[in-house]
Amino acid sequence: MRVLIVEDEVRLADALAQILSEQKYMTDVVNDGLDGLDYARAGIYDVIVLDVMLPGMNGFDIAKELRKEKDQTPIIMLTARSEVIDKVKGLDCGADDYMTKPFAPEELLARVRALTRRQGEVLLDEQSFEDLTLNLSTCDLSCGSKSIHLNFKEFEILKLLMSSPNSAVTKEDIIVKVWGYDSDATDNNVEAYISFLRKKFLFLESKVGITALRKVGYRLEVQDQ
Repeated sequence: MRVLIVEDEVRLADALAQILSEQKYMTDVVNDGLDGLDYARAGIYDVIVLDVMLPGMNGFDIAKELRKEKDQTPIIMLTARSEVIDKVKGLDCGADDYMTKPFAPEELLARVRALTRRQGEVLLDEQSFEDLTLNLSTCDLSCGSKSIHLNFKEFEILKLLMSSPNSAVTKEDIIVKVWGYDSDATDNNVEAYISFLRKKFLFLESKVGITALRKVGYRLEVQDQ
């Protein structure tokens, strides 16, 4: 799951990113309101953590603009002000939740989980395709009695492929969702990690392969024996 953090207090933004990363969330951090709106418009985020007071464009206006554009990504608004009128304004602008600084890390994580559940995401411990099972807590991939650990990017790419078992995932989607919206990663990076995954499938003696669809992307398929 990917979270966008829009917060102009750099130390706080980095701390939030660290908290979420430790729980296996992928994060992008921006410190300016206009940049935050551009990132949010990419449509790749499961939750947006949005400060109210930002340079360039404030959080209220960002939330209003996203809702005006029919973007329904859950938004948690952050503010140093605890007045009811500010909370009401944030919610009226389209925010789904509201947190007053300072707050406990556990509270932020609980609210993120609550919002993703509200959006219909089922929080699972495992993801499977045919004879492969991916443990979402340990990043271990298993097939029968064999198991192997995946590094972070291998894990994220395979999770994407397993989430779309009947359709192709494009290289562009992989780059944006695994490396990040503002990444310098190229198709070559994707191809390298697909190669790593294929070797691990062979080690596991899985019947599953990663099929490259010319000018489209990749898809998991059962290979001919």
